[in-house]
Amino acid sequence: MQFTIKQTGDTTSQAVVREHRVIIDRPTEKGGHDKGPMGGEFLLIGLGGCFMSNLLAAIKARKTDIAEVEVIVSAKLVDSPPQIDAINIAVSAKCSDFSLLKKLITVAERNCIVSNTLRGCVEITVNLN
Repeated sequence: MQFTIKQTGDTTSQAVVREHRVIIDRPTEKGGHDKGPMGGEFLLIGLGGCFMSNLLAAIKARKTDIAEVEVIVSAKLVDSPPQIDAINIAVSAKCSDFSLLKKLITVAERNCIVSNTLRGCVEITVNLN
């Protein structure tokens, strides 16, 4: 994987990934213009998106009735040095077989490139709501 990030303003930049363009910025309270998420937020979006993609692929491959899947990613931050100390992924969905959903959540966890990369560096928990 490779992509480019170029400065577009005094606090903004734009990432180009394949044919997609994404704006990166800081919130106004941190001196930015709030035109897009910060890098740390994109890290969490990447984790949630990777996990969700793998979960939806597992659901689709098994032709289950699981629908309305939602993932909420939350992180605990520490100040010195500034970093993410722990991440929680909360999964909810409409389904009749929660044991199957739990199994597919495990499949998604094991196949998520981002969580596999971060695991060992930061605590990641996944739970079913």
